[in-house]
Amino acid sequence: MLKFIQVFVYRADGGAGRERSEEMSERKFILSCESTVDMPYSYINGERDIPVIFYSYAVDGVSYEDDMGRDPKALPHFYEMLHAGKLPSTSQINYFQYEEFLEGLLQQGDVLHIAFGTGMTTSYNNARDAAEALQKKYPDRKIQAIDSFCSSSGYGMLVDYAADMRDAGCSLEETADWVRAHAMHIHHQFYSTELDFYRHSGRMSGTQAALATVLNICPIMRLDRTGHIKAYGKVRGRKAAIRTTLNEMEAHCEDGKDYSGKCYICHSECLEAAEETKRAVQERFPKISGDIRICDIGTIIASHCGWGTVAVFFLGDERPEME
Repeated sequence: MLKFIQVFVYRADGGAGRERSEEMSERKFILSCESTVDMPYSYINGERDIPVIFYSYAVDGVSYEDDMGRDPKALPHFYEMLHAGKLPSTSQINYFQYEEFLEGLLQQGDVLHIAFGTGMTTSYNNARDAAEALQKKYPDRKIQAIDSFCSSSGYGMLVDYAADMRDAGCSLEETADWVRAHAMHIHHQFYSTELDFYRHSGRMSGTQAALATVLNICPIMRLDRTGHIKAYGKVRGRKAAIRTTLNEMEAHCEDGKDYSGKCYICHSECLEAAEETKRAVQERFPKISGDIRICDIGTIIASHCGWGTVAVFFLGDERPEME
């Protein structure tokens, strides 16, 4: 099955002009997603033609939209607020927002909406309910809303694979079936080099954070089968964190060091660490398909993890069970 998807990856990436026009004409449905894919809006909406519904966060009673890089000043301003000790609050996308967004798309054609994972938010329930109501209102159209069980650029990767299938002419049902079957095969490996935000937000005591900082401790985390982030290890120093992350990738991706699927990296205000991680991934996995994208962790995810986190995403076996 994983080899099957590589055909679609090649077709979607294999040239512009005539080939791109042919792919566009083969599309049988509209694919949509949410801003927490943590990839640039210029890529998701511009290059991939995927409509997006946006989350928002609030600081001191002021609401801000999850920007996806549309305003280059938005993300730096967000981190300025974090460093100033502000704690953002995030909220769900409500039923009526989904209904308005999805109905606008459904009036244009059949819709497959891939939602932010329920391990992070229960917004998916609102998306599902809106889709079911709209299906009754538009019986001649098809609409499905799917729980991605993914987060950040891992969620973006799942959506990107679905876009490859859409552009290759797969039906809505074929694409939806593949997404459901492979959502748990998108691995999310995280490490964090900065613990001040965890202390400030109450996720770690001041004593624990101070000791970990002195010892240069980096927590190792992953997304479990329910879509929740779980810390399951710790190492000393960034190089060890990168090495551990790559060891986990080699253990779980298809074909080990010969892995030829997609790989994305995202970070929260630690580009240097992300670039070092990318170089290490390229060296160990030289057959990776296409470029290894480095993206910013968006404001919604960063509201909970703060700065100093790097994540690596790849397609592999089913995520391991965790307590």
